[in-house]
This record gives sequence, structure tokens and C-alpha cells, in this order.
Amino acid sequence: MKIIINTTIMIPIYEQIVDQIKTLIRGGELKENDKLPSVRTLSRELKISALTVKKAYDCLEDEGFTVTVHGKGSYVAATNTELLLEEQKKEVETELEQAIYKGRRLGISDDEMKILFELILEG
Repeated sequence: MKIIINTTIMIPIYEQIVDQIKTLIRGGELKENDKLPSVRTLSRELKISALTVKKAYDCLEDEGFTVTVHGKGSYVAATNTELLLEEQKKEVETELEQAIYKGRRLGISDDEMKILFELILEG
């Protein structure tokens, strides 16, 4: 399982872990009953606190993406990938709405924002 942490962005590390694991589940790289690395193993690999990984795993379990078996570890739960995709689209939609509101507050026209959006998409 490949997780990349970006410390230069404003997204908390645990949220980055949660988002990436959800993406791996949605993409089929992690399937139902696959075992996730232990909290200690993942914290060592990512060179972060075990508490941060634990928080991410707890969040995944609270949202129904994983199941933790005491003494055995965390496993991918049965998930509806379409529901997961919809949830992720909703998150992006919310962030785009916030960017649009901010742009309007700053006096940027809708046409200018469309141009900015297209430039960003071109990457």
C-alpha cells in the first residue's frame, strides 16, 4: 500500500491518509477483507506519529470503510464503491463552491474563474 504524505499543504496528515485509503478502496487496489498495515508499521513507513495513523484508522472505521478486530488489526470492510465515489465528488464540489465564493468576494468574474479552472486542469 503506497501512501504519500505532503507536509506542504494545509490538509491534516490523518485526512491525507484517509483520503488515499478511500481512493485505493474505490480503485480496487484494496479489496474487502484486505488487511491494512498495523498502526506502528504505517507510522514507521511514513515517519509520523502512531497517534496520527490511529486517528486515520479510527476515522475510516467510523465511516464504515474498515473494521478493526482487537489483536488482529484493521481490515477493509465491504463497501459500496459507487457510494464512496459520490462522497468524494461531494467533497470536491464543496471545495469548488468555497473557491467560487472566495473568487467572487475578491471581485474575480465568473469568466475569469472559468479560465483559471481550465488552466489548473491543464496542470
